[in-house]
Parts: sequence; C-alpha cells; structure tokens
Amino acid sequence: MSSSGTGRTALATAVVLLAGAGAFLAETEGLRAFTSESARRLAVARAPRPLPSVVLRDDRGERLRLPNPGRPMLVDFVYTSCPTLCSSLGASFARIQERLGEAGVPPAVQLLSVSFDPARDDAPALRAYAEAHGADPTRWRVVLPESEADLRTLLETFGVVVIPDGEGGFVHNAALHRIDREGRLAAIFDPDEIERAVEGLGG
Repeated sequence: MSSSGTGRTALATAVVLLAGAGAFLAETEGLRAFTSESARRLAVARAPRPLPSVVLRDDRGERLRLPNPGRPMLVDFVYTSCPTLCSSLGASFARIQERLGEAGVPPAVQLLSVSFDPARDDAPALRAYAEAHGADPTRWRVVLPESEADLRTLLETFGVVVIPDGEGGFVHNAALHRIDREGRLAAIFDPDEIERAVEGLGG
C-alpha cells in the first residue's frame, strides 16, 4: 500500500475511534455514568422533568390526577405479583410511611405505587398489595393509570424500563422517584436510601 493509502487508512481509523469515544462520552454523561440507570438519575438531577397530566385509579375506584403541584411525593413502579424487587419497594414505602408518622407529618397522599401490569392488577390485586405492606390510604395509595396511553407516558417520562421475562413476570428498574412541589420528577433514589428519599416530604 502506498504511503498516501496508509495515511488515509490511519486517518479513517482515528475518525472512527474519536466518534466512538464521543458516543461513549455522550452515553455515559461524560464518564460519570456507566449505566443507563445512572445516566437517568444524573439527567433528572440536572433538569427536573415536568410530569404529564394523567389520571390514576386506586383499588376503591377513587381517582388521583398527576401532577399535583404543592404536594411533594415519592413514586415507585411495581406489579403486584412480583416476588422480588416490588416487595423490596413495598418494604421501603412501609418504612417511609412509618417515618412520616413518627415525625408528625399530617396525613396526605405522599406515596404512590403505580402498577404497570393492567392485565392482572385489578382492584382486588391492588388492594391485596396495599394490605400486605400495611399501606395507610390517607398517605399511601396503590394505583393504576386509567389508560394504556397514560401508562406508556408515565413510564417514558420516569425512564422506567419494563421487559417481560418470559415467565409471566417482568424485568424492570426499581427506584424511589421524588416529585417536588412544582410537580416535577426531581430526584431518583435506591430503595434503601430512606433518609434521602424522605427529605422535604414533610416540609
């Protein structure tokens, strides 16, 4: 190969490598995030996301509309037959509910467990999940979006990924999502980050 051909090959290789590095930096938020979950959390912390207008319904048929400005809350996403992650989320919400009560925070709907399994999570299933975790309906409601479109919009806005596992369940990311007083998704926490998650809920 001539020297000019070698030079062109080297230049092309360099361009490919630089493009790949740029894509990697973009995908990982400048090397600060190496997973899509980390990137999701960093993006929300930098730029809180306004919530779409959606209607949710609980096991008693009562409606709740999001966003609800002026009232900070925590939101998680579950399916009631989940034997692992959703049970952990339920346990975290139970602890948070207890903390709020101990702190004397007035009862208000501040915890929302949103089901993403409309095919199976009817009113009795939502009620069973709430009862299993000791949910006080004045403070914690287990709900389902009224429409498939609302569910898709919520999952997209929150960045929640739900994939059928081929065995009747789902693989999904589990987290506690903080909604601020402006009705925006403002922070995302691990299920065991109880203290960080409850900050500001009673203020």
